[in-house]
Formats: sequence, structure tokens, C-alpha cells
Amino acid sequence: MRIVLFTHPAFLASQSMPRFAQMLRHAYTARGHEVQVWSPPARVRRWVRGPLSKWAGYVDQYLLFPLWVRRQLARVPEDTLFVMTDQALGPWVPLLRGRPLVVHVHDLLALRSALGEIPENRTGLSGRVYQRYIRRGFQQARHFICISQRTREDLRRVGGVDPLSCEVVYNGLNQRFARIPAAQARVQLRGAGMPVAPGGLLLHVSGGQWYKNVAGVLRLYAHYARAQRHPLPLWLVGVPQTEAVQAVLREVPTQGTVHFLYGIDHALLQAAYSVSRAFLFPSLAEGFGWPIVEAQACGCPVFTTDDTPMNEIGGPHTFYLRRLRHGEDEQAWAAEGARLIEAVINETPADAQARAQTCMAWARRFDADRAIGQYLQVYGQVLAGQQVSLNADMARTPA
Repeated sequence: MRIVLFTHPAFLASQSMPRFAQMLRHAYTARGHEVQVWSPPARVRRWVRGPLSKWAGYVDQYLLFPLWVRRQLARVPEDTLFVMTDQALGPWVPLLRGRPLVVHVHDLLALRSALGEIPENRTGLSGRVYQRYIRRGFQQARHFICISQRTREDLRRVGGVDPLSCEVVYNGLNQRFARIPAAQARVQLRGAGMPVAPGGLLLHVSGGQWYKNVAGVLRLYAHYARAQRHPLPLWLVGVPQTEAVQAVLREVPTQGTVHFLYGIDHALLQAAYSVSRAFLFPSLAEGFGWPIVEAQACGCPVFTTDDTPMNEIGGPHTFYLRRLRHGEDEQAWAAEGARLIEAVINETPADAQARAQTCMAWARRFDADRAIGQYLQVYGQVLAGQQVSLNADMARTPA
């Protein structure tokens, strides 16, 4: 296949979407497909600094880049498949009217926030306008691949999409995660100067975004630590120490220990998952929930929110906490969750080992090669359908 991937411009701060696009490019090329990547260069934005740089970026993305795309389309064969690697690239969809196109949909949290569905994340006027602009674009596509059932439901419900096809393909881990023997993992972590307690640790991994509910993680730990004489330490990996985080940190009793860790590479993260007694991930929302699968692949039991897509991704072997509602008494919620965490930490070694095995078995279904194969299958079906449609149009055309 000839495939053109539309991606976010390199000058944006996003990391996950460029990684996803590069993963697709490498995987498709390795399978013998001809792949191009189209992305707006920083023509205007490179000359603008400060608050106006965002608007200069919009000029590059939505004024100059479409002009370049229209010129390129005249040179691209008709049997080329176009792929939007993120539904947030929706404003470019109308450029490809009549061409075979598939849109990858990751999550619609920004749109849901703009529509007032998520009170924990209010959106300003410009953000609401921008999300509607994106939606008007991707609504014109007809073929979609969603990362979860929840995303597919949201695409129809808040996205207002009436697709010809809309497949769910779960993300595959783009890095290998596997359980490391505990002794080996401790040596590895201590060699990097990381404070590993003999009994293990509790772990949370995130960038501290609003939906990660870091305050909830700290309150869960505070309630757990109050009931223990020697509580396990909590590691917060990648979490910024904001004023809000520092305020909740004061609720942790003196016998508790919280470590903030940064710059941890893949090998050290895998080791941390492997010695962790529980992974705390009580998100208010998620697009997919990568860390859930990463922890499970390392045999670590996961505590997350009993809401989609977390309970869809976590499966039957995950421990679920009820979703913390806006304005709810967080202390009662945390006390309830802490009791469940304590029970799991105190289970027998045999039960812990059995649980690790079931977690690892579940995580194996999130395989990158499987996901790539499913993407390409959808692409082939879209191309075949486009060809059938073109042949039908030709047959109806008078000689």
C-alpha cells in the first residue's frame, strides 16, 4: 500500500502522538509499505516568540499547510491511503474529500471538557471554539479506528459521527514490559541510587495531568499509612511538585514516605513495576491508560477507577475503586480505597504469585504487532471499498 500519514507538527509540545505516528511509520515500512509523513513545518512560528507563537503555529497549520497539501494531492496516485494519526487533526479532513481516508481516534476528553461534561477541567471560550472546529473537520470522515469501546461510544455521542466503519483496535505496547525477578530489580534500582525498601513499594506513574488524580493517590496513601506502623513508601514517578500536590502531601502522616522520581528510563521503570506491591492509578478519566497495561505486564496488581476505559483495559484481574465525583468527600473515598489496598498488600505469597501470573497473561493481549496487523486490515478494506465505489461511479457514467 501507499500510505500518507498526517501527523502533528514537531513544534507542538505533544510527545505521545509523535511517538504513535513514528511507530506506525516504522512498522508499515518494515512490512514493505510505501509510507510518507505529512506535517506542517514551522514557517511563521519559527520567527515568533512569546504568547503569539501559538497563533503563529495556527497560521502554519491551518493556512499554509493546506495550500501545500492541495498541491501535493495532484501528484499522489489515486490508490494512496491517507491516515490521520489523531482525530485532533480534523481540520485537515476536508482537504481529502473523495480520497480513501482513515482517522485514528485516541480520546475525546478535550471535546467533552469543551462541552461541559467534565467539571474538573473547565475549558475557556477559545478552547471551546477550537474543539468545535476540530469536530467539524473529523465529522466529514467516514472510516475510523478507535482505541477503546469508550472512545467509539464518545465518537458517536459527542463527536456526532455517522461512520461507514468504526473499528476498535486496542493499543499495543510499543516497548517491551516484562516482570524482572525481585532481587535483580532491587539491585538495578539501588545501583541507580533509588530508595528501594525491603518490603517493596507502592507506585504511581503520570505527568500529573488533571485527570490523573494525583491528589487522590496521595490521599489513598495517607489513609493507608495512618493504619500502618511501618507503611511501604510511595513512589510518584514523573509527577510535578506543584503547590496543589504539596498541599495534599501535608496530609501524609510522619510514618509515611513519598518519593518524587524523575528521568527514569524504560529499564528502571520496568524494575519499579516489578518490585511494586500495588500500582495506584485512580484516574478521573483516561484516553487509554497505558500504565495499567505496563504494570500488569510486570505482574504488578493495579488499583484504578471503575469507569471506562480503565475497567475495559484493566480487565477482570484489576482492583477497582469507585469514580471520585466532583465535590465528593475525598476523605471517605480514600479511606474506602485504602482498606482494599491494605488487604491486597497483606495477601499470602502464593496468592500474590498467582495474581502476578494472571496480570501478565491479561497484558499479553495488548501486543503491538497484533495492533499493526489490525490497522492494516482496516486500511485494506477501506481501499477496497473505495475502488468498488469508483468502479460503480464509472459504470453509471454515460459513454
